[in-house]
Amino acid sequence: MKLSKVLATACLATVGTVGLVSFATAEPAKNAAPAGAPEMQLPPGWTKEDMQACMDAATPGKMHEWLGKGVGNWEGKNTMWMFAGAPPMESKSTCTITSTMDGKFFRVEHNGEMPGMGPFNGFGLYGYDNVTQKFVGTWIDNMGTGMMHGTGELASDGTTLNWKYKFNCPITKKETVMREVEKVTGPNTRTLEMFMPDPKTGVEYQMLKIEFTKK
Repeated sequence: MKLSKVLATACLATVGTVGLVSFATAEPAKNAAPAGAPEMQLPPGWTKEDMQACMDAATPGKMHEWLGKGVGNWEGKNTMWMFAGAPPMESKSTCTITSTMDGKFFRVEHNGEMPGMGPFNGFGLYGYDNVTQKFVGTWIDNMGTGMMHGTGELASDGTTLNWKYKFNCPITKKETVMREVEKVTGPNTRTLEMFMPDPKTGVEYQMLKIEFTKK
């Protein structure tokens, strides 16, 4: 049954209110109604299958567990290129990843130095949307006033997460896609590579590579 945006919002609100879901477990949620309490009334026209679909959409699973493995403090070795063929510029950074909203989303706080531009501070919020079956993310930083929104898919190798982010290019004044490749290289190591089109030529080039080591 296809729900309207209003019904979908009500669905999530209803599920959240009664606390029907918990993170990565089949046990009852902490805020579940006590035994003997009256059964929750379904909205008019809804079926139990509709409510179950909402519960499934709100329950973290294996992809959230995958993201959860990144929780912790990381040190980054950064290599940056201003344009294709430019000499590499190196710097260091730190990254802290924490879980929020009962394991449904993950906060990323990144701090470092942008060569020639001063201190860099970035903040991201990431998760996995059970409905679209894609990773979702939003990013902001002190180097701009826009917000980037992206979706990602995990490769079949289980270690590589491919992202596509959309943002408004300040030079072309058009929506642009930036590509990211996040790869788990070991128990305590990861890499993040960023690629974007040159605003003048449109040819994609690698702008950044970060080699992360968990503290």
